[in-house]
Amino acid sequence: MSQFFQLHPDNPQLRLIKQAAQIIHQGGIVALPTDSCYALVCHLDDKDAVTRLRRIRAVDEKHHLTLLCRDLSEIALYAKVDNRQYRMLKAATPGAFTVILEATKEVPRRLSHPSRKTIGLRVPENRITHALLEELGQALLGTTLILPNEDEPLTDPEVIREKLEKQVDLIIDGGACSLIPTTVIDMTDDVPVLIRQGRGDATLFGL
Repeated sequence: MSQFFQLHPDNPQLRLIKQAAQIIHQGGIVALPTDSCYALVCHLDDKDAVTRLRRIRAVDEKHHLTLLCRDLSEIALYAKVDNRQYRMLKAATPGAFTVILEATKEVPRRLSHPSRKTIGLRVPENRITHALLEELGQALLGTTLILPNEDEPLTDPEVIREKLEKQVDLIIDGGACSLIPTTVIDMTDDVPVLIRQGRGDATLFGL
C-alpha cells in the first residue's frame, strides 16, 4: 500500500518533502504533480525502480523517459548543449517543455534511447517538484502518468490513489493538474522539431 501526502502547492511542507526524498532514495516510485500533468518518478540510478516504472506505464526501452532537472545548468550536466540550444532553453525554462538532446556520459546507458543515445529533459515550474529536486540534490527520472490503454493522463490524486496504491510507494497530493502534457521539442538537429504540441509555447523555439 502506498503512502499519501497532502502538500501545499505554494509552500510544500519540508518535513514531507524530506520523507518523499527518503522514499525515492530507498527505491520508491512516487506520483507527483508538475506544471503539466501528474508524473511517475524514481531515482535515476536505481535499475529496479526504473524497471518498475516502465512496467506501470507498459513502455519499453525505446520510450523516452524524462529527466526532471532543477535548472538549466543541471540539464547541461546530463545533455550536450551548444550555445544556440542554451539560448533557447534559457528562454523556455522553467516551463511545460520536454526537450530531447544527446545524452552525456552522466546518463546511465540503459536510460538513453538505445539507438539514438538521446534523453528527454525538462525543468518543471512546480514548487512541490522543485522542492523535492532541491532536497534530493539531483535529477529525477520520470514519465507522464498515463496508464496502459488510456489516452488521457491521470490528474486527480484520489483517482491516482484508487488505481495505483498497490503499485507505487507514495502519492503526493498537490491539487489537480492540467490534462495537457508538456510540449516536446527534439533539439538534436540544427533546427528544432516539434514532436508534440502541449502546454508550452513552441514559438520560443522558433516553431
